[in-house]
Amino acid sequence: MAVVDIQSDKAANVAQEINAEYGEGTAYGFGADATSEQSVLALSRGVDEIFGRVDLLVYSAGIAKAAFISDFQLGDFDRSLQVNLVGYFLCAREFSRLMIRDGIQGRIIQINSKSGKVGSKHNSGYSAAKFGGVGLTQSLALDLAEYGITVHSLMLGNLLKSPMFQSLLPQYATKLGIKPEQVEQYYIDKVPLKRGCDYQDVLNMLLFYASPKASYCTGQSINVTGGQVMF
Repeated sequence: MAVVDIQSDKAANVAQEINAEYGEGTAYGFGADATSEQSVLALSRGVDEIFGRVDLLVYSAGIAKAAFISDFQLGDFDRSLQVNLVGYFLCAREFSRLMIRDGIQGRIIQINSKSGKVGSKHNSGYSAAKFGGVGLTQSLALDLAEYGITVHSLMLGNLLKSPMFQSLLPQYATKLGIKPEQVEQYYIDKVPLKRGCDYQDVLNMLLFYASPKASYCTGQSINVTGGQVMF
């Protein structure tokens, strides 16, 4: 397993934890900036040198900035597009090349969001990028179908304990006119199943769509939203 983060020390720490549980050499940590073509090229070379093949790419890099549209800075909007969409494109392009080279019927899975299916108030940059991710997923699925490579987006609900959501609590509190400690419950109340999305929910879907059991599915945007989004 290749663990990748823009902060290489964090990737190395996660890889170390995996190796401690599953055995030395199971995982390697890499530092890479998904928005940099040269960085992604170097990453693909490094992964290829160590592992020699790629079976699965999970693109989970993400960033969000909340602001009313008239206050939304172009730099923040562009940064959201770069991390959430352009990085996905670059990684899918480079790692699908390795799959095709080796004749591997691999899997590409983007960690998307319900904001890629329904607009998100004060989150225009994030939502625009995530909508773009759905279109990219479908296009990749069509491009790669002849090689047996499947591509999907997982449309997550509010992953309340994720670092990104936690970092946005002050912004959401200001937007909603409530206290930061009330934000999680506010979003839970909007979910028909009355709980937030957690990591196990994501993993359950990821494991299925990465497996041979899902080999006849491609180009799908799968809701993991507790019923918030049903199309």
